Amino acid sequence: MVDRTVLAAKLAAVRDAVARIREVLPASFETFERDRTLREVVLLNLFVALQECTALAAHWLSDEGLAVPPTYRETFAALAENGVVDAELAARLGSAAGLRNLIAHRYGAIDWRRIHRVAASELEDLLRFCETIARNANASA
Repeated sequence: MVDRTVLAAKLAAVRDAVARIREVLPASFETFERDRTLREVVLLNLFVALQECTALAAHWLSDEGLAVPPTYRETFAALAENGVVDAELAARLGSAAGLRNLIAHRYGAIDWRRIHRVAASELEDLLRFCETIARNANASA
């Protein structure tokens, strides 16, 4: 069974990071691109949200006694294989995990246009993941 304290902390962190991004993200990329502080606030909170989702996915598998795959992409796929999340969401989260790696390890320059696009249109996947995990945790309690 998933540790309720870990679950609550990670869910709260994702939701808070998403809310912070939504508070500050301008609609226009040009405004976003011009403001370094704004870009850094969005990037940090996007990283936190992605990191907490990947950690939560690994915790879920581990706490359920399932093998934790070596990559984050595979971790989300394993959740789908075990019926925790649907395959489409798992695939999108796997791609998001790749973005997390780019941010964390600074592989090349940050693509600010991509960061803005993700922050403007893909945060709902992270919240949907949180809702799905919370619902599954309540069902198994």
